[in-house]
Amino acid sequence: MQDTKNRLTEGPIGQQMIRFAMPIFLGNLFQQLYNTADTLIVGNLLGSQALAAVSSSGSLIFLLIGLFNGIGSGAGVVIARYFGAQDEERLSKSIHTTLAIAIVSALLMTAGGVLLSPQILVWMDTPAEVLPDAVSYLQVYFAGALGMVMYSSCMGIMQALGDSKHPLYYLIFSSILNVALDIIFIAAFRGGVGSAALATVLSQLISVILCMRRLMRQKGAARVRLRKLGFDREMTALILRYGLPSGLQNSVIAIANVVVQSHINAFGEMAMAGSGAYTRVEGFAFLPVTSFTMALTTFVSQNLGAEEYERAKKGARYGMLCSMGIAELIGVLMFVFSPVILRAFTDEAVAIDYGVQKARICALFYCLLAYSHCASAVLRGAGHAMAPMAVMLAVWCVIRMAILWIFVPILQTIAIVNWVYPITWSISSAVLLIYYLSVDWVHGFQKKK
Repeated sequence: MQDTKNRLTEGPIGQQMIRFAMPIFLGNLFQQLYNTADTLIVGNLLGSQALAAVSSSGSLIFLLIGLFNGIGSGAGVVIARYFGAQDEERLSKSIHTTLAIAIVSALLMTAGGVLLSPQILVWMDTPAEVLPDAVSYLQVYFAGALGMVMYSSCMGIMQALGDSKHPLYYLIFSSILNVALDIIFIAAFRGGVGSAALATVLSQLISVILCMRRLMRQKGAARVRLRKLGFDREMTALILRYGLPSGLQNSVIAIANVVVQSHINAFGEMAMAGSGAYTRVEGFAFLPVTSFTMALTTFVSQNLGAEEYERAKKGARYGMLCSMGIAELIGVLMFVFSPVILRAFTDEAVAIDYGVQKARICALFYCLLAYSHCASAVLRGAGHAMAPMAVMLAVWCVIRMAILWIFVPILQTIAIVNWVYPITWSISSAVLLIYYLSVDWVHGFQKKK
């Protein structure tokens, strides 16, 4: 029998969603420590050039992991669906197929990341003085892709089963380990930026070991058995049908972000450092919204699998309103306090000015970014992954890149690079709102069984 204590198909909606989202928020908080520890320690101990190398790597990292994380989100939708429907046979097959896909994905990512990183960084117009450190960081990072992909998959499986607490426990431990290893490798052993990537890789491998141990001790159909790992045809098709649109969306948006990063790079090392520091801060600031987004997908999937249609609709509205309100509050705080916050990452006045300029342009539009993410999460949870993919590709990629290519050469100011975000957030929110209100996303999920 399945362990039903983590079901989201009964009980007060607000209480259930907040209780499920809170461990995700704390987990995401510690996940950010993986990246922020690199940034803080590298920036303060190795200097702005090393900080620029780490910062410029973020877009490329997301480019290569976006496809596989998107497939993982599709797996979460399938697993939550069968968990809600109490279909034990398909639940077991979906979990073991998800892990098999993760292993193969990690091997492909390692090969692609290690081999292609140097050339892609050159295409991004990474300054020559930054390039060696950026290549070193990325190649070490992608050499450990197995830990990164497997942890993401294990976490997604547990969350799809309604368990958001154990991923948090494991991540807290590995995050503390990551910070300790950063300090040891860089401060004590005098390592370069590659040491920061190595600390992250080792910490993620520890997370995988802890997660797999938990999954192999689950009750009933959710229990992982190594001998069952493999590709079930039906489950592989479903996971790819729901996951590939999200993965392609992530990857193509990442390509657009690489284009954005190349425009930032053109303004020099200080612009790279300041914008990179802002991006780290924004990652923390947006964690509550990200948590509700992840909770929404699981909540909607489980309830539609259990045919609790009205409950799914009420949960979607609740999650969207909470996310938008929290996002705007955070945006106001970011607008006011960004000069103080950014000083934690660098003491270079010019770099801080670049980061503050970006914060003052983007922060007050966080509510629109929140809506776009939440509407996409609800639609993916309902099995409508193609719609958010089409919107995001058209708006966050085509329109965003068109604005940059047309206006940056004419105006020659980094403000255009910063304004491209709120402009495209506004457009995507409007289009997704129209789609959300016009389609029967609730019963459409049931028809796709």
